[in-house]
Amino acid sequence: MMQDFTPNDRPPNARSRAVTAGPSRAAARSYLRAAGMQDADFEKPMIAVVNTWSSVTPCNMHLDRLARDVRAGIIAAGGYPVDFNTIVVTDGISMGTAGMKASLISREVVADSIELAVEGHQLDGVICIVGCDKTIPAAAMALARMDIPGLVYYGGTILPGRIGAREVSVQDIFEAIGAHAAGALDDAGLQAVESAVCPGAGACGGQFTANTMAMALTVMGLSPMGANDVPAVDPAKGAEGERCGRLIVERVFAGDTARKYITRASLKNAAAAVSASGGSTNAVMHLTAIAAEAGVEFGIEDCHQACVDAPVICDLKPGGRFLASHLFAAGGTRLVTQRMAAAGKIVNAPTVSGRSLFAEAAEAEETPGQQVVADFATPVMARGSYAVIYGDIAPDGAVIKLTGHKVDRFEGPACVFDCEEDAFHAVQDGSVGEGDVIVIRYEGPKGGPGMREMLQVTAALKGRGVDNVALITDGRFSGASYGFVAGHVSPEAAAGGPIALIRDGDRIAIDVANRRIDVDADLAKRRAEFAPQCLRPAHGVFAKYRASVASAAQGAVTIPDPPPVQRPAETAAHSAREDA
Repeated sequence: MMQDFTPNDRPPNARSRAVTAGPSRAAARSYLRAAGMQDADFEKPMIAVVNTWSSVTPCNMHLDRLARDVRAGIIAAGGYPVDFNTIVVTDGISMGTAGMKASLISREVVADSIELAVEGHQLDGVICIVGCDKTIPAAAMALARMDIPGLVYYGGTILPGRIGAREVSVQDIFEAIGAHAAGALDDAGLQAVESAVCPGAGACGGQFTANTMAMALTVMGLSPMGANDVPAVDPAKGAEGERCGRLIVERVFAGDTARKYITRASLKNAAAAVSASGGSTNAVMHLTAIAAEAGVEFGIEDCHQACVDAPVICDLKPGGRFLASHLFAAGGTRLVTQRMAAAGKIVNAPTVSGRSLFAEAAEAEETPGQQVVADFATPVMARGSYAVIYGDIAPDGAVIKLTGHKVDRFEGPACVFDCEEDAFHAVQDGSVGEGDVIVIRYEGPKGGPGMREMLQVTAALKGRGVDNVALITDGRFSGASYGFVAGHVSPEAAAGGPIALIRDGDRIAIDVANRRIDVDADLAKRRAEFAPQCLRPAHGVFAKYRASVASAAQGAVTIPDPPPVQRPAETAAHSAREDA
């Protein structure tokens, strides 16, 4: 039943009244009547249902169906749903092509389009229905900007594919490409993997970027506990959509805006969940970007500290054995949150369900005999899933993946490439291999432009059986990548970063324990002789992005005056102030 006013005596439709109330708004009402609104509806809060539905990808192809349940929940709770759609760029399809340059850029476009649709119509609340990787942080970034009542509802993971009795995921097809190139897999074998890995709707099945960010937003409090865990094709998904529709109306009536849930404490909780679950390194950039949009002091060093404090307790792919659907069956995000709360790895905070994070975690039901989630006394890894490192090559930081291997130090000669395609061809023809440090540069936010992921290269190495190799780049890695890989090298080559000065054969040392990535070369001398490389031409949105994007160490945001790069000493000082 509708309430007359919120606790702060502000009408729940206070924003939309600017469009719907009074004689001067008769023209606006005439348009809305044509779209289906009736007299009584003008008194209800208008809720934007922002969908990232598309028929191009399994990650998002079912979101139109989920929207029906969301709308039903909104109506039942006394709101009026208004539908909008925005875009998605599918990483799995664009991976290894020029189209991958559009992926990270799409994050900003999605956030911008959500903001424009909601602000342009002065809507009272917003629920974002998301799927493939960049739509999830984009939704959170838009809510952080607008600071109105809002929540994020994830369409859910895909189920495993099968080849005989073996379960497979998209990780397997990228590795199969490498095995095929090496002659270890024939055409029929490659086609068998290709035909099996995506059995239906849902986002990539491991703790890759989509499932990582879905868990992060749940622990942050911006998605209701349990809703994101339910797989895309599970019969319970519809009920979760209806619940989310009801919850967004409740948040509007309560006057709870997005920044109630996006705080320094909740971002640290989210970072701990990324680490404990063995999640994607992309979360560093996305959490930093969400913080920047909300005006919260939080950066790459906070993400590093979360990994120091929260060892990996989830045995999930890409480095582990299980998929997100197995985690759901084992007890889901609620169980992981309960483990973190009991171990003191996170703090209590509000959530969009209206209940506290710890209250939600207390209701975890662990499936007897499950092997997906360990505890902090016997973790899957004694350290977190990644680390932020610095040094000659990365004065502003780089992010190194730690899951899926036990290497702490690597030293070898550089094999330098100025684009991903050249590196991939060198891997496929055997020009690089054991003992090498592959350097891929001019693929950063400005250099790409767009900061492509390097899954095709890392998977090709794995598929060819090349294990003793390191890879560093000013680009990114897919959540499905694993191995001794360091990305987000900042400053990037296109900004004149030291990675632009590396030459073939230079000895590069990567030292995780000391958080260093260095090169044995006189970079000062090379700097004096350095002639900046002409960047690849960029037009349209790519040129606009290049002109406005900040460093990867600042979240690669495109807002004016992005926060400064966070450094270890500054983070220590901030923590000391918090403790005081």
